[in-house]
Amino acid sequence: MINIQLMNEQDFDFFTDMLYESFYIPENKPSKEVLLTSSQLKKYSEGWGREGDRAIIAYTNEGNPIGAAWYRLFTKENQGYGYIDEQTPELGIAISSEGRGKGVGTILMKSLIKSANDDGFSSLSLSVDPDNLTALHLYQKLGFQKCGESGTSWTMVLAINRPHLR
Repeated sequence: MINIQLMNEQDFDFFTDMLYESFYIPENKPSKEVLLTSSQLKKYSEGWGREGDRAIIAYTNEGNPIGAAWYRLFTKENQGYGYIDEQTPELGIAISSEGRGKGVGTILMKSLIKSANDDGFSSLSLSVDPDNLTALHLYQKLGFQKCGESGTSWTMVLAINRPHLR
C-alpha cells in the first residue's frame, strides 16, 4: 500500500532528489548540485513554500519515501518550461527506482490533481520530452493535452475544475 502525505521540512532533501530525477536527460546528465543550481532550473526549488507551492510524497508502508509530485506557480517574467499563465501551476513528478512500475505515479498524479482542484486552480500544466514515453503515457491517460512546444519538449495542460473531481 502507498501512503500519500503533504511534504514537510524533513522531506525537502528527498523532494530535491525527486526534482533532479524529474528532469529527463537521457545522456550525460549533470550532477544534482550543478543541475538544480543552474540559472534555468533553480527556479523550481528556490524559496520553496511560497503561495501556490504544493508537494506531496508517496511512502511505502514501512515509511520509506518512493516518489513525489508537486506544483508551483510561475510568472510571465520567470516562466517554467511548462508555463501557460500565472494562474496555472506547473507540475512535476518523479518516482524512485524502487517505486516504478507499481502505480505510484498514477496515485501521486490523481492526488495532486485533487489538491489543485481543492486549492481552486482550474488547470495544471507540465513539460515533457515526447521521448519519455512512460511519462507521456501517464499524462495522456489522465487527460493532459498537448498545447505547445518549448525546445524539444511538449507543454501539456489539464483542465481540472470539473465536478467529478470534487
